[in-house]
Amino acid sequence: MKTKFVKPADANRKWVLIDAEGVALGRVAVKAASILRGKNKPSYTPNLETGDYVVIINAEKAKMSGNKAKDKIYYKHSGYMGGLTSENYETLVERKPTAPMEKAIKGMLPSGPLGNQLFRNVKVYAGAEHPHAAQSPVKVEVK
Repeated sequence: MKTKFVKPADANRKWVLIDAEGVALGRVAVKAASILRGKNKPSYTPNLETGDYVVIINAEKAKMSGNKAKDKIYYKHSGYMGGLTSENYETLVERKPTAPMEKAIKGMLPSGPLGNQLFRNVKVYAGAEHPHAAQSPVKVEVK
């Protein structure tokens, strides 16, 4: 029996809608990363982009358990000596509401060109409105 490989052009790709309101940020990110990779399909191929497109709404209303809202620190470096800056979850959400969700999803995707291409297929919005109604996304529940 031969293994069948699905070419990216032949992959049946749909649009999926995830509502993050009241759901843990990590659970939404895990579900989104799995759908982006295509692991929910029988035609999953690790080295190809065969996953679906993901639209996440209400990203700023995702919850963090315990004291993570105050204690979770996000780091970035400018590339210069002493250029390390840090910011906690609360201030990052105030400044850019979609950034924690995007960082969580990006961290769960593979590094390199495949991960970069997969990350282009996720659209994260802070509120309930999104411009992808024409694609008629299928709503997926995250527990």
